[in-house]
Amino acid sequence: MIYLFFLVKISGQTDTGKQLIDTLPGNYYRLHTIERDGISLPEIDIKEVVIIGRPSTARKFPFYRYQRLIYNLKKVYPYALVVRDKLSETNDQLMKIPDDKGRKKYLRQFEKNLFGEYEDDVRDMTITQGKLLIKLIDRETYNTSYDLIRQYRGNISAAFWQGIARIFGTNLKAEYDPFGEDAIMEIVLIELEAGNL
Repeated sequence: MIYLFFLVKISGQTDTGKQLIDTLPGNYYRLHTIERDGISLPEIDIKEVVIIGRPSTARKFPFYRYQRLIYNLKKVYPYALVVRDKLSETNDQLMKIPDDKGRKKYLRQFEKNLFGEYEDDVRDMTITQGKLLIKLIDRETYNTSYDLIRQYRGNISAAFWQGIARIFGTNLKAEYDPFGEDAIMEIVLIELEAGNL
C-alpha cells in the first residue's frame, strides 16, 4: 500500500510561467474599517453620484441648455464670490468707522474703486449672465441685490436700479431657490466647487 502511494504523482500548485492579468487595471479601492453598533464593518469611499430625473418622457433632456448653463455659471460664479468677499470686507471696515460721515465717505470711495475694477467685466455680461449673477449674489450673501443696494445706497437708489433691471427683464429681488427652480443650478455649482467641471 505504501508502494502505491509513492507511485502516484503528487502535484500541487505549479508555476506555469503565465501571469494572471487583472481585468480592472488601476482601479484599486481601499477598505476602511468602521465601527457601527459594536460591529466592525468594511467601508469604501466612493464619489457622490447626482441623478437628474426628466420632467416628462415626451421631451428629451435639453443638453444644449445644460451646457450653456455650465458655461454661464463658470463665467459668473467668480464674481458672486467677489461680491461675498467684498461685502464682508466692507462690513468689517464700516464697523471700525465711528461716524456716519466717515462711513458715507468710505462707501463712496469703495464704490468708485469697485466700479473702476469690475465695470467693464459686468458690462460685457449677457442678460442671462446678469440674471444668474443676481441669483448667485443671493446664494452667497443671503441678501437679494435689491436689499444690498437699499442697505448701502438707500431706498431711492434701490428703486431706480430695480426699474432699470425691470426694463431688461430681470428682477433685483429674485431669490435663489436651491430646491425649486434653481435645483439644476445648485447641482452644477456643487460640481464647480468640487472642481469636477
